[in-house]
Amino acid sequence: MGLLDAFSEIVGVVTPWSVVEAEAPSEEPKEDPAAETKSEDDGPPAEDKAESEDAKEEEEEEEEEEEEEDEEEIIDPKETLEEECKKSAQCAPAKHHFDDCVERVQQQESEGEAKEDCVEEFFHLAHCATACAAPKLWSKLK
Repeated sequence: MGLLDAFSEIVGVVTPWSVVEAEAPSEEPKEDPAAETKSEDDGPPAEDKAESEDAKEEEEEEEEEEEEEDEEEIIDPKETLEEECKKSAQCAPAKHHFDDCVERVQQQESEGEAKEDCVEEFFHLAHCATACAAPKLWSKLK
């Protein structure tokens, strides 16, 4: 009987038509709308509320500006190194092929028949720039 119970339990768990039971959402006490109007009547006039809200907004803006000033723009050294490498003599042949391809494709597009793209040349240039920048990048990382 143990094997049959185990098998039926497995079938019950795996079947897609099994019943899924969820917990009922907890009921939060609803606030009385009359209580809200009473608290609004007891507070300061509307002008004072508007002024206090404006002051809060100004304080928040000042805090955000201070945070922005504190945070310096972090420039990714990999990108700058790769740009330098693309312009270097090491990657000059790959860049030359890529530039020639771009010119050909632009001419084909102006004639209305683009038969080619420069994806392969772009990847060769990107690979060259990455290979050139990798050793330099390790020395700049903390």
